[in-house]
Amino acid sequence: MVNLAWRRRLQLAGLLTPTTVVIGVFFLAPLAIMGIYSLLEPGLYGGVEWSYYPDNFGRVLGWADGTNEDFDPVYLAVILRSFRLAAVTVLLTLFVCYPAAFWVARQPERLRNFCLFLITLPFFTSLIVRLYAWVLILRPSGFINMALQTLGLDRSLNLIYTEFAVLVGMTYIFIPFMFMPLYASVEKLDPRLLEASADLGASHCQSFWKIIFPLTLPGIAAGSIIVFIPSLGNFIVPSLLGGAQVMIIGNLVEHQFLAARNWPFGAALAMLIMAAVLVCLMLHVFFQSRQSAREVLR
Repeated sequence: MVNLAWRRRLQLAGLLTPTTVVIGVFFLAPLAIMGIYSLLEPGLYGGVEWSYYPDNFGRVLGWADGTNEDFDPVYLAVILRSFRLAAVTVLLTLFVCYPAAFWVARQPERLRNFCLFLITLPFFTSLIVRLYAWVLILRPSGFINMALQTLGLDRSLNLIYTEFAVLVGMTYIFIPFMFMPLYASVEKLDPRLLEASADLGASHCQSFWKIIFPLTLPGIAAGSIIVFIPSLGNFIVPSLLGGAQVMIIGNLVEHQFLAARNWPFGAALAMLIMAAVLVCLMLHVFFQSRQSAREVLR
């Protein structure tokens, strides 16, 4: 029995070792480097000075010493804008995908599989190519303004390099990430529950809020987390569709590392993003565990 237990432990260790090494080398080690750099002093010509320097966080959170670093509320404004755009992206993708998931789930199997293929089709094309297509559509001489001018509009609309363009781009690229969890929840719905609700005299709104919404809430929560996290730190979409007019925290981190060469401050901003993501994940796990406990008690 002892030998068998040791064999199982060795087998488990053998199975987990490659994954552990990969996670340690490509995730934990870079994360540790970023955490250390965020507490070091920026070098005069880039890089870091190996001395403790907490004012990197103070520039954002307000405890800068006022001598070497000053608190600048513009960084908080960028962070708040990032959260707002990420939250609006979640709402827009949910607005688009929720009814679409119900429609796809009610189709015959062959058409349903074809629709799922269409949802995943953008992954076969480069993200840069897809975003440049939106640049061609939204620019002053693009498709939308040309169509409006054909209809009689005298002046072109300022669509590109705005928050509107950033929201359009992020909603477009994150639709599949919201659709798949929603579709998985919608597909599991038992139509007999809706029939029973109708037989008991419930209206369509009552059936939705009492049956459909609670049963699809796990898919909504999962899709929202999956969309919110990459939206918060995204820098490609704002760079191409927002330009210098719309800066979010992902662009700010990129600027600090590449242009300003202030690696410690860029690392501090990156750690703040990761802290926000960790809080979101912990809240999701907390509420999901409470929901599971309620279901067990029932």
